[in-house]
Amino acid sequence: MLHQPGFIEDKQFEWQTAGEGIRRKIMAYDPSLMLVKVDFEQGAIGSLHKHVHVQITHIESGVFEVEIAGEKKILSTGDGFHIPSNVEHGVLCLEKGVLIDVFSPMREDFVQ
Repeated sequence: MLHQPGFIEDKQFEWQTAGEGIRRKIMAYDPSLMLVKVDFEQGAIGSLHKHVHVQITHIESGVFEVEIAGEKKILSTGDGFHIPSNVEHGVLCLEKGVLIDVFSPMREDFVQ
């Protein structure tokens, strides 16, 4: 379902399981851009992976060990990170939290 332009209210979207201890809400997208909320339980792992999409992530809450191209850093509420196309990255949730991911172009694999 392509989100219609306008307001985005959290309550109108359902959580989807995205891995052990991980769930996500696809908040809005069009062919060029996608906004996704990802909820992590403590200890959950966003495995190392890469994709053609450019990604910018804001840490809404929690503490995460973020790995980008082999470099690791501990980031927490209010921080963020930028992943260029085809760069390997992943996270380990150290303290329960929520990430807000923005992808360009949209992640077609998330809506199939």
